Amino acid sequence: MRPTNLVYLTCMLTCLSLGLLSGVLSNSGDTQWYLHLMKPSFNPPSFIFGPIWTVLYLLMGYALANIWTLRNKHPEFLTLFISQFSLNFIWSPLFFLFHQIDLALFDLFLMWLLFLVLVYKTKSFIHIIIPLIPTAIWISFALILNFNLWALNRSI
Repeated sequence: MRPTNLVYLTCMLTCLSLGLLSGVLSNSGDTQWYLHLMKPSFNPPSFIFGPIWTVLYLLMGYALANIWTLRNKHPEFLTLFISQFSLNFIWSPLFFLFHQIDLALFDLFLMWLLFLVLVYKTKSFIHIIIPLIPTAIWISFALILNFNLWALNRSI
């Protein structure tokens, strides 16, 4: 069964809104603290994160709408999605608000693992997998970036 346009819109706006809320609550961005961190050479400019996460949250919402239609047959898909999205939500406060690079790294590692499990479990549902691929790639990059930020700034 294919989700209705209203389900797609609701799921996409929910994911986008929660992502935005996480960023706003944590004051993420170019704070004095963040600007003074040592960063690896491959650290992207700050202005790129907002547009990338906007697209990723919309794609996650699209995947969520497809997961929603399968919630009765495959409730584990929804549980995995909500679990990894919850970890996604708390990453920004851990990193930007509380300045806990190590806890943010651990959170991101758990998020990455849950995301991989979600992708594996939904592997035969191409309409779920395709919109999640960019997020899987970005989370992998974010994990490498967060690790390097931690390694470069352990003594701060």
